[in-house]
Amino acid sequence: MVFAIAHLSNDAMRVASASTNPSSSQADMRLRRVILAVVAAGVLVAVGGIAWVWRPAIAPTSANQTISDRKTIDQGAELAAIGNCSDCHTKDVGVPYAGGRALPTPFGTIYASNVTPDLETGIGTWSEEAFRRAMHEGVDREGRQLYPAFPYDHFTKATDEDIHALYSFLMSIPATRNIIPANQLSFPFSFRPIIAGWKVLFLSQASLEKDTSKSIEWNRGRYLVEGLGHCGSCHTPRNALGGEKKGSAYAGGAAEGWNAPPLNASLVTTHHWTVDQLAEYLSTGWHKLHGAAAGPMADVAKNLGQASRDEVHAIATYVASLSPQPDNKTAVITDNVGKSQPADVVAIYTGACAKCHNDRNDVGPSKALSLSLSTAVQQADPANTVRVILHGIQSLSWRRALHAGL
Repeated sequence: MVFAIAHLSNDAMRVASASTNPSSSQADMRLRRVILAVVAAGVLVAVGGIAWVWRPAIAPTSANQTISDRKTIDQGAELAAIGNCSDCHTKDVGVPYAGGRALPTPFGTIYASNVTPDLETGIGTWSEEAFRRAMHEGVDREGRQLYPAFPYDHFTKATDEDIHALYSFLMSIPATRNIIPANQLSFPFSFRPIIAGWKVLFLSQASLEKDTSKSIEWNRGRYLVEGLGHCGSCHTPRNALGGEKKGSAYAGGAAEGWNAPPLNASLVTTHHWTVDQLAEYLSTGWHKLHGAAAGPMADVAKNLGQASRDEVHAIATYVASLSPQPDNKTAVITDNVGKSQPADVVAIYTGACAKCHNDRNDVGPSKALSLSLSTAVQQADPANTVRVILHGIQSLSWRRALHAGL
């Protein structure tokens, strides 16, 4: 009551002074509009969140579900490779898809679920309807909100046909019992219903419409990149709430301590990625003019190596279209490394790096490319370069296995 009286008194004073200070009155009006807009937005998020929170459980299915034909299962296996599913849902060098991998986030640690058809610890009791809801809406069979570390904000674009194939594949793999640790999230992030508010702000369930001005291959690549491939999850910057920043798609992001370079611009000004170069890099993890994939990207390339050449080429076609088109000129390589650096730095580089990475040398058996062509070296943040210097280039799963002593 005291606060209310004081608030009314302050309002009266502002009204009284408005006649003598018009600019102050206008400022107050603007402030009130801002406050009202914030309150209105909060109410909309709350109301929308309530609509998301209450989701019914879907009845469990019995064991011995009908398995689809081999062609559908193989199609699902390829889609799982494109989605890099095994990497996220496998702990170190454990059983594929059995979950348990720790996924660090700014809000705490989330442990990947077991997606084998185990009846107790996996998704063996999930119907295809329950699986589809998890992929499209981020809600599990029991009706619980799923954290967006599972990138359903991209998977929601997957067609029912592809989800059927993916479900068929997962149900065909051996069931593995693996009890997953509880997530380590501080309050309020440990309170799952708040994810409903996040969905109101950041989850769009709009399907991708084909762009008739583009080729069939480009549209296929877009579908895979925007959907199951979820490339934007790493290559798009995120806001304070963990949502991808609108208007900044593919402008560069971060993944598990590594910098994911932008896909909508080239950090190396002397050359661009062509579609064929991208396709080779994505399927092998290496290209002589661009270098080797490291960290999370090495695992992505390992999985894309299991996908068909046509699918990888479609992905490369779309990704290449995100940045300015190449001018088809040969890269002009200049030996400028160290020109403006202190003498002691040049000495270290000359002694430890130049023999293999000198701009005048061709790529040799060690596959050491010119550092003037290295995206990692061109980035403003040296994190990737430092990691490679300290640990070399291995896949992230290999590094995890090494730390586990395996």
